[in-house]
Amino acid sequence: MFVRTLDDVIGTERDIAWGNGQSRRLLVEADNMGFALLDTIVNAGTDLEIQYKNHLEAVYCVEGKGSITDLATETKYEIKPGVMYVLDDHDRHRLRATEDLRLICVFNPPLKGNEKHDINTPGSSY
Repeated sequence: MFVRTLDDVIGTERDIAWGNGQSRRLLVEADNMGFALLDTIVNAGTDLEIQYKNHLEAVYCVEGKGSITDLATETKYEIKPGVMYVLDDHDRHRLRATEDLRLICVFNPPLKGNEKHDINTPGSSY
């Protein structure tokens, strides 16, 4: 057993500034849990096309508002506290934050911990 707090992560190599927010990696591959757990901030005004070619992701919103669009179907979903979305097929998607979003994210397989989005390249992935 171990315990790690958000304060333990902030300001360390697990606190990644990715250009449009912060990704606080509470669990990564080195923790040997088989998944990664992140507390992620997406800054208001973000409009980002993403695709995770190597990971599946489940996301739960705890603060803020925005939307996610499935780019294969153009279906748009509202994101607000209490909403979960799942990227279960390496889905290409557009994430928009109308307010700062705070998202709890689970990745499988786990992130190594130092990955970043390339916010200047549509469809960036890791």
